[in-house]
Amino acid sequence: MTQQSNQSTAFGPTPSLSIPYIPELDKMSLDEAIKVLDDEGTRQTVANLNWREEFPYAPLTVFAVAHSGTHIYLDFFVRCNYLRAVNYTNNSDVYQDSCVEFFIAPEGRKPYYNFEFNCIGTMYASRRYDREHFELLSDEQLAKVRRQASCGTRPFEEVEGMFSWNIIVAIPLELIGVEFKGKPITLMGNIYKCADATSHPHFLSWAPIDTPHPDFHRPEFFAPITLEA
Repeated sequence: MTQQSNQSTAFGPTPSLSIPYIPELDKMSLDEAIKVLDDEGTRQTVANLNWREEFPYAPLTVFAVAHSGTHIYLDFFVRCNYLRAVNYTNNSDVYQDSCVEFFIAPEGRKPYYNFEFNCIGTMYASRRYDREHFELLSDEQLAKVRRQASCGTRPFEEVEGMFSWNIIVAIPLELIGVEFKGKPITLMGNIYKCADATSHPHFLSWAPIDTPHPDFHRPEFFAPITLEA
């Protein structure tokens, strides 16, 4: 497991993410892939509280990542006190639920793709230039994203307690227009944890965001993400 150090800026640490190449992942079940990501993937935290005074709640959020040459595999682990999964249809408002998000820009900043998952694996995804200008991915495209959530697939209203949950997803590179040819590819992106409609809304990011209020659709704050060979 690789853990990478961060360099500091005026408003927080600027990370980079090196995603190791593990071609065998495509031959595994997602349960098997979780074990490989734990052992051989890169692990980092989603811990930037960019809007600490307004939204101080910060559930532990960790991800492990690798790629197979055809897919990016991301396994999120979250420990929290409030859990919500109301949305259960494709491209519904999963950001309102207990949610993790992966934003990736193949050519730097724009266009970028946002892949959002609630804790029961419901998915929202689009190709966009900013918050207002976007094209949703189709049901057929969403079906290509393998995913498995420890909370199951049935929706539920918010519950309070002590919860630990994970979701592993495998996002095809073809969905973001990237072809891996055996050489490193550097993209730009960010990774988030949110839950807008819960009793304790929160907005955490992997790479810091310098805005007055929560706004994840800010590609100018994306950080380097490299698919290694």
